[in-house]
Amino acid sequence: MPRRNGPFFSPAALDVARSALEDVGQVGRHLGTQAHGRDAATLRFEAHEPGYAGWEWHVVLACAPGSDHVTVNEVALMPGQEALKAPEWVPYEERLRKGDLTPEMLLPPRADDPHLEDVGGQMLLSPRGWKDARERWRSGKFGPQSVFARHAAHPCGTCGFYIELEGKLDEFGICANEIAADGHVVHERNGCGAHTLTPAKEKATTIQPFDDEQF
Repeated sequence: MPRRNGPFFSPAALDVARSALEDVGQVGRHLGTQAHGRDAATLRFEAHEPGYAGWEWHVVLACAPGSDHVTVNEVALMPGQEALKAPEWVPYEERLRKGDLTPEMLLPPRADDPHLEDVGGQMLLSPRGWKDARERWRSGKFGPQSVFARHAAHPCGTCGFYIELEGKLDEFGICANEIAADGHVVHERNGCGAHTLTPAKEKATTIQPFDDEQF
C-alpha cells in the first residue's frame, strides 16, 4: 500500500501538479489525492472554467520505484459528482420527434422498425403499426376525448363533411370542412361547432328607435 506521507502526498507533488495546470485552465483548491498502487496517483483540483460548474482538474503523477521524484503522466478535465453534464447519447433516429422532419431531410426507416413488415418484398404496416396509429389518433387532438369533442353537440360521424374510412380504420374519417379539421384524420366521436347539423342562429328582431319629437 502507498504511504500517506509518500512522494504523492508531499507539497512538492502539489507544486508539480499545479504547475502542469498553469497553461491549461483556471485552477482552484486541492480536493484530494488518490494513489494507484505505489507508482502513480491522481491529484484532484477545483476547475474554475466557465460553463463547467462542478468539474475537476485531474493530474496523474508517476514515480519510479524507490524514488521521490514525481513526474506528470496525464492531465484531464473530469466531471465531479455535482457536475453539469450532457445527457446520455441517443441515436439520431430516436431523437427525432413529430414536427422535426424538414423538406430537405432524408429519413429512411429503421431496419428493425416494429411498425413495418416485409410482405412480398413490399414494406407495409405491421399489426403493431396499425395498433399504434389507432391509439395515437384516438388520443390526439381529433380523438373522442379532445377538447372539441367534449364541447360538441354532434359527433363527426354524423357530419356531412365526414369522409368515412374503411377496414381497420372504420372508426376514423377525413374532415373535408375547410374551416374545421380540413384534411385531418378525425375520430367518428370527435366533433366541433361547424357540424352540418348545427342550427343557424335566428336573426335578431330590429326595433325602430322611438322619436318623441314626432308627438
